[in-house]
Amino acid sequence: MTDELTILVVDDEQDIADLYTTWLQMDHEVRKAYGGDEALEKVDDDVDIVFLDRQMPDYSGDEVLERIRDQELGCRVVMVTAVDPDFDIVSMEFDDYLTKPVMRDDLDEAVETMRERDEYDQTLQEYYALASKKATLEAEKTPSELQDSEEYQEMVDRLDDLEEEADPATAGFDDDYDSLFQEFPGGE
Repeated sequence: MTDELTILVVDDEQDIADLYTTWLQMDHEVRKAYGGDEALEKVDDDVDIVFLDRQMPDYSGDEVLERIRDQELGCRVVMVTAVDPDFDIVSMEFDDYLTKPVMRDDLDEAVETMRERDEYDQTLQEYYALASKKATLEAEKTPSELQDSEEYQEMVDRLDDLEEEADPATAGFDDDYDSLFQEFPGGE
C-alpha cells in the first residue's frame, strides 16, 4: 500500500471543506464536495476514506452514508459533525465519529487509524467501529441514559461477542485498541 490515499471531504460549509482539503492534500489525493449530491457523484472505488458532514441541506450525511454502503464501496467513512451523537449512531455503518471543531491533528490521526483498520479482518473492523461508537456515546451520555438504551445495550453485547471471537487475535491489538478506551471517560 502506498502512503498516499484518496480522500473525499464532504461538507456544505465551503470554508470547512476547503480547510480540510488544504490540510489533507499535503499528503494525499483529495476530492471535495459541498453537499451530498456532489459527494455521491465523486465517491467511487478509488476513494479510501470519506470525511462526511452529517447535516447538509440536500442529502444528510446519514443518507449519503447509507447510499455509499448500498454501493458496497470499500471506503472507510468518518462522520465529522457538530451534531451531538445520539443512540441513532448505533445502527449507522460509519467507521469513526469526529465532533467539530476538528483540527488538523484530528484529521491526520483519523486517516492513520483508518489506514491501520484497513489491514484488519472483518471481525476486528466491526469491533473497532462499534468500540468507537461506544466511546462516543459514553462521552456524551449519562450512565443512566446508557443503561436505559436498548440500542446501546445490544451494541455492548455485540462488542463483547466480537471480543470473544477475536480473542486469539488480541495479541495483535495495537495502540488503536488501547488508546480508544483511555481517551474517553468511562472507558475500560
